Amino acid sequence: MRAFLIFLLFSNLLNGASGQSVKKHRLYIQGFKAYQAAVKKDKKKELVEIKSAIPSVKLDIRYATNHNFMHQVMYQQARAFARKEVVEQLKKIQQELYKKGYGLLIFDGYRPYAITVAFYQKASDKNFVANPAKGSIHNRGCAVDLTLISLKTGKEVAMPTPYDSFSAAAAANYAKVSPAALKNRTLLISTMQKYGFTVMPNEWWHFDYKGWESYELMDIPFGLL
Repeated sequence: MRAFLIFLLFSNLLNGASGQSVKKHRLYIQGFKAYQAAVKKDKKKELVEIKSAIPSVKLDIRYATNHNFMHQVMYQQARAFARKEVVEQLKKIQQELYKKGYGLLIFDGYRPYAITVAFYQKASDKNFVANPAKGSIHNRGCAVDLTLISLKTGKEVAMPTPYDSFSAAAAANYAKVSPAALKNRTLLISTMQKYGFTVMPNEWWHFDYKGWESYELMDIPFGLL
């Protein structure tokens, strides 16, 4: 029953102005069959489960819990996906970080479009959420939210802010941070950049992969992947 109500909610959201705008986008895939057809033509467009491809990464999928800025469960499964090429680069990043005593902790990857609509309608600060009229790079499977963990402790390392903070200190170049947070943020950003990712200016944890423009926006639930 709960899943059905969530489906109705997202269906109504998609029928709104923002949903109608993105459906006119030339790079938009709504159905699973359309996604399968796209992958058949181009294997790079496959959405790969990150944990399956890189077993050593840790997951903390906040949107599968109440511990997020929406204060409600948004994902019915605690899973993270990204396009095949994105995951291949994350694997290289994990290998390099391991040599330095660190690993990746994934908060989010591919995000169905309906979730982006819900985020935008509820967010108090629209600068921290994608406008559904254009969609999110998360919807394209080319964005990841992540941080570092220490292999020694198994815990997150110090960063300027918690994940999904709507504060000025979340900016990737915010200067007034502790030496430890600065060191860790610099390591994360420099390593990600080395493998083709760009950090979002106002979110130190959000990274977009190069060439994201050529991938479609999608609205496929995790359960079908």
